[in-house]
Amino acid sequence: MFETIRLATDARGIATLGLNRPEKHNSLSGLMIEELTQAAGLLGNDPQVRLVILAAEGESFCAGGDLDWMKAQIVGDAATRRVGAMALAGMLRALDLMPKPLIGRVQGAAYGGGVGMMSVCDLAVGVSGAKFGLTETKLGLIPATISPYVIARIGVAAARRHMLASRLFGAEEAQRIELLSAIAEPEDLDDAIMAEVEPFLRCAPGAVADAKALIRTVVPPPDGVLIDTTVGLLVKRWESDEAAEGIAAFVERRKPHWTV
Repeated sequence: MFETIRLATDARGIATLGLNRPEKHNSLSGLMIEELTQAAGLLGNDPQVRLVILAAEGESFCAGGDLDWMKAQIVGDAATRRVGAMALAGMLRALDLMPKPLIGRVQGAAYGGGVGMMSVCDLAVGVSGAKFGLTETKLGLIPATISPYVIARIGVAAARRHMLASRLFGAEEAQRIELLSAIAEPEDLDDAIMAEVEPFLRCAPGAVADAKALIRTVVPPPDGVLIDTTVGLLVKRWESDEAAEGIAAFVERRKPHWTV
């Protein structure tokens, strides 16, 4: 049914939504974005599913935007860029609004959009050696479409520190800024995930869904106006000379001209 993700649900109602492009470090292609959006709808509407684990195959959780996808944004026109950005925004919104608890199983590095995906999880557990970064400004871009979720998760102060400077940070810093809820050694990750899963299974599924909706009522998620604004900011940045230089430098494995 899917090419870039895997879906499986066990007898307890625990669903695993797995990113399955390990050879590409699970970078977000247009197809993966589309399939994740579809999967969020399927899982959210499945009465047999009580909880979803967002996992990944391979050494990386999610390296952010797929290189071919990014190159397509550079050569495309504004309308093409807007379609791509809106698809990513729609995928994040679908995962964020899914009425089932979403737990991130972060077995490796996450950058850019990968951090965005962690931020729409209700909680995330990561391995001790994982690295993270909001690295868009190194490419002449901005983390626009993921920003509502990332800032809601890590706060303004941490966003200023990490979004502006594209600094890399480890699991301990990720936990300090609440991007991660817990840290485990690689061999203990599944046990740590189950320690987070089991309390949900003792709760009434409908009440859990209503409690998640309650939180969205008290602290509303990004609305259409904010999403459209962030998409517009990203489209504008894609049109800049810096974005063209940043992507070119990344493809050519060289430093962009602004690096000193």
